[in-house]
Amino acid sequence: MEDIVNNLSAISPLWVYVAIASIAYIENIFPPFPSDVIVVFAGSLIGVGTIDFTTALLLSTVGSTLGFMTMYKIGHWFGHRILEEGKIKFIPKEGVLKVESWFQKYGYWIIIANRFLSGTRAVVSFFAGLSELSLMRTTILSFLSAMLWNSILLFAGQKLGQNWREIGFYLETYTKTVTAILVVGALLVAARYIYKRTNNASQQPNNK
Repeated sequence: MEDIVNNLSAISPLWVYVAIASIAYIENIFPPFPSDVIVVFAGSLIGVGTIDFTTALLLSTVGSTLGFMTMYKIGHWFGHRILEEGKIKFIPKEGVLKVESWFQKYGYWIIIANRFLSGTRAVVSFFAGLSELSLMRTTILSFLSAMLWNSILLFAGQKLGQNWREIGFYLETYTKTVTAILVVGALLVAARYIYKRTNNASQQPNNK
């Protein structure tokens, strides 16, 4: 990450903009990737007048949205085939159907929150496509979510200036906290599902 920062510090503003958009895109396809930290660093460059806030916000948001929609289309076109062929072995077919039902019910709210769910963004976009949520609504909501999140990061970097690295600790803590909450939630849901299935099986009459 330090190498990326050093390189961005030494290149022209045009290439900084290209890098911001590219990194925001890649992070949605190959997580984890330090795009949030890079956006904060871009905010520090705004503070010293190297780049413009509006342009950086627009490009980082467009990059994030395009990356989100790329995974959306992968989920839409190939999601069921990937899961049926066992490419993702830790997700049983019953679990996939359950997740799809959640997305059908709460999907658009999940998309709004997706930029704040660090570490799960590619999963959210994949299942949004798999669940065949509206392309237009998904694009708009993912754009708005990315814009709000990137605005916060750029503003923080701009205010912190040369001390922008301080936010790295808070981002790491935030990511670990959110991930822990999501993992615990997933385990509770899985345990509840297994308990119900076991309980139903034990209550079935013995045909022997």
